[in-house]
Amino acid sequence: MRRVRRALLSVADKSGLTALAAALHQQKVALLASGGTAAALQSAKIPVTPIEDWTGAPPMLGGRVKTLHPKLHGSLLARAERKTDAEEITRHALQPIDLLVVNLYPFAATLAAGGSFAECVEQIDIGGPAMLRAAAKNMSHVCVLTEPQDYALFLAAWRKQGGTDLALRRRLAQKAFAHASLYDSQISQWLARTIRQSEPDFTAPLWTAGGRLRQNLRYGENPHQRAAFYAPEPLAGLARATQVQGKPLSYNNFLDADAAQALARDLPTDRAACVIVKHANPCGVGLGQSLHDAFVRARACDPTSAFGGIIACNRKLDADTARAIAAMFSEVIVAPEADSGAREALARKKNLRLLLMPLTDDGAPPAELRSVAGGVLVQTRDESGWPDSARCVSQRAPSPQETEDLRLAWCIVKHVKSNAIVLVKQRRLLGVGAGQMNRLESVALAIRKAQSAGAARAPRQAAAQDPTLQKLGETFKPAKDNGGKRADMSQAAPAGRAATAGAVMASDAFFPFADGLERAANAGITAVVQPGGSLRDGEVIAAADKA
Repeated sequence: MRRVRRALLSVADKSGLTALAAALHQQKVALLASGGTAAALQSAKIPVTPIEDWTGAPPMLGGRVKTLHPKLHGSLLARAERKTDAEEITRHALQPIDLLVVNLYPFAATLAAGGSFAECVEQIDIGGPAMLRAAAKNMSHVCVLTEPQDYALFLAAWRKQGGTDLALRRRLAQKAFAHASLYDSQISQWLARTIRQSEPDFTAPLWTAGGRLRQNLRYGENPHQRAAFYAPEPLAGLARATQVQGKPLSYNNFLDADAAQALARDLPTDRAACVIVKHANPCGVGLGQSLHDAFVRARACDPTSAFGGIIACNRKLDADTARAIAAMFSEVIVAPEADSGAREALARKKNLRLLLMPLTDDGAPPAELRSVAGGVLVQTRDESGWPDSARCVSQRAPSPQETEDLRLAWCIVKHVKSNAIVLVKQRRLLGVGAGQMNRLESVALAIRKAQSAGAARAPRQAAAQDPTLQKLGETFKPAKDNGGKRADMSQAAPAGRAATAGAVMASDAFFPFADGLERAANAGITAVVQPGGSLRDGEVIAAADKA
């Protein structure tokens, strides 16, 4: 247990400062403060000694040097019970500091506000991190507070115990080191981005990243794993979302909501769009004149997979669409806004999470991270869309409707796990082949899913003419109605092929052989977009021309 006799305060964020200082003064704690902090306390009539009066050294270089002084750092690092330290405390007239209250210059806020290079440089704190590290290193003797939200924790412990115990000081020291590390990470990443503006191939020799705890999660990907959500500042992506209702998000909810919102953000903005994601892959995408129309079209792709999915929209959520979504089981809805009717319609679904967040994500970090054993993989974000270099290499050019559908398919396939195949028809996702070990199987899976869904819809359209299809329709119901059982698609071929006739296909990599395209053509698919670059591109193009 350590009593607090002397405190040093040096803060950029003055929130809660006077209340903390007044409480310290009331308990006869001697207060030291630097620059603007001292002025704020003097203005509040709280007795304080300016740091330059205490050290005998005036600020230098326009305030760049204020707290870099042997007396100050010696007083933060001193261990009075050690004989050698005690001798030097006397010899150098040190006055041990028991409490350090420091937060750093607002570098991230200046950067987010569009500050110039010179302005950002001047917000790089030097003395603050040095003091934080000194006090945190001497956690056995010194308590360090890095943020206003720490003040109440400190005051409660101090008033209860008459001092601070080692357990509290260790926790606060850990936060101080992390605070300084995160601060330096923001600066180093900013400098790396700045360098790449003139040197595009620059790769930083050292890489750091970090973030603030935003939410403890119930568990991770599996129940036996611990998990939490951290976010750097300025906030971007899901960290900017406002949760209107529902239980807390899970680890998997975060992954799927991020995937859904990323795809919704990429879709054309001239139409209402709705995305349904399950296990990080889209299982429904629809464009429409209204959001309700877009949702109905998205759900029709794969109603079984849509059950329990995550939904993202590119328009304000309205009451009609909200009621349609509420009619099935969903985990999360992400939308830019929601009107009062939509909120009322969803309010009865107590567990359904409604997240409101901007569709644009200008503040998103420029890098994507993935941990592997022993390190971290870092890559730039995939901001690609329809390439300017896109060209038709077959004898027949696509029709305007095919071109629109090809562009949509190309947008969607970017968000599907490789090997990825996507089928689209009339501005709606038909089928997805995701995560297969070979591309031919992905093609077959996408066709099979599209034809299965098409066969299941056919009874409603042609039951009077075909009793076989009527019987088939009775076997296919959304998962919530039949306990998750899949329909028997053994008789689906006639109606199923009609579903894929006239559809287009997108592949996330070239076809190494012509067989994938030939299988698509046999299913009635009429146009394909793919990157090309195979040694057998000529064979694939010839197969397209033959079909």
